[in-house]
Amino acid sequence: MTADTSRQANPPSPPGPPSPPKKKRPSWLKGVVIGGVVVAALVVGGPFVYINFIEGDPPAELSLDSQPAPGTAATARGAAGGTAYATLDGTWKVASGSQAGYRVKEVLFGQDTTAVGRTSGVTGQLVVSGTTVPSADFTVDMTTVTSDQSQRDSQFRGQIMETSRFPTATFKLTRPIDLGSVPAEGEKRTYQATGDLTLHGVTRTVTISLDAQRAGGQIRAGGQIPVTFRDYDVSPPNIGGIKVEQNGVIEVLLNFDKS
Repeated sequence: MTADTSRQANPPSPPGPPSPPKKKRPSWLKGVVIGGVVVAALVVGGPFVYINFIEGDPPAELSLDSQPAPGTAATARGAAGGTAYATLDGTWKVASGSQAGYRVKEVLFGQDTTAVGRTSGVTGQLVVSGTTVPSADFTVDMTTVTSDQSQRDSQFRGQIMETSRFPTATFKLTRPIDLGSVPAEGEKRTYQATGDLTLHGVTRTVTISLDAQRAGGQIRAGGQIPVTFRDYDVSPPNIGGIKVEQNGVIEVLLNFDKS
């Protein structure tokens, strides 16, 4: 008998070389990757959460409408026979309730916010003669300007404004203000005040648009001074994900009592 070769199975192929074992990533590398993702999320998302959900809106701009007229008490005194002066002639000194400060845009790790710092450390006076303000000068104590962030205040007093060297900012009127006529009690008017602004030891001539009002025996004035910081040799910080714009404003709200 002959063997039936058609039914004979093909011989098995010899086994190939074993596959190399897959390399496992070190556990520490996985931790580094996860940590990097978390840090990136905090850097991007942290400022967003803080600015939009924790910090809240910045204070309203200083203006005659942002703070009630000193008030009720002053008006009552006038009605009782006293301080609603028939003439404005004389010297008027800066009174309590006056404020000055700054407002500037910041970028915190890509998120826009507004930084606001203020102080009530304002002194000075203005003189009224008939329908003219021939002289006025004001001084702001820069060492007392504060915001809602202590770190920002440290930067402001340190490398930004160097308040140990330049503790004050001043404004001195260099051109008389023409009132046109004596404003009525409670009437608001807008005037242009031109003078020398000294900031960070540098003096520049500026013109301020001031809203003014007679209220309960006081004169009130409020306005903003646009400022380009490099004009005053000021270098806003731009480090570590924090950038401060080169332009900002100085805000003032002044109450005057007749001396």
